[in-house]
Amino acid sequence: MILGKVIGTVWATRKDEQLRGLKLQMVCELDPDGTQKDKVIVAVDSVGAGVGETVLFVQGSSARQTEVTKNKPIDAVIVAIVDKMDIEGNQS
Repeated sequence: MILGKVIGTVWATRKDEQLRGLKLQMVCELDPDGTQKDKVIVAVDSVGAGVGETVLFVQGSSARQTEVTKNKPIDAVIVAIVDKMDIEGNQS
């Protein structure tokens, strides 16, 4: 799993039929300290995350393992909204 932050929503009116009804979010990868990396991906949102939230996302074959994305042409999916992180005794 990869730590990220939802920075926007992607709207696509013309798309593959298997993507209909799925919410697409722009996610910026994060370092453990919360610093944004340069990498931004588009991920299917399977948990109802909103812009500004810290999330966990998966890519590749793992992205097709959720109930929402099973057997669909998906390469990245948000699988959790992060409530809190403890890193070597520091909380964020």
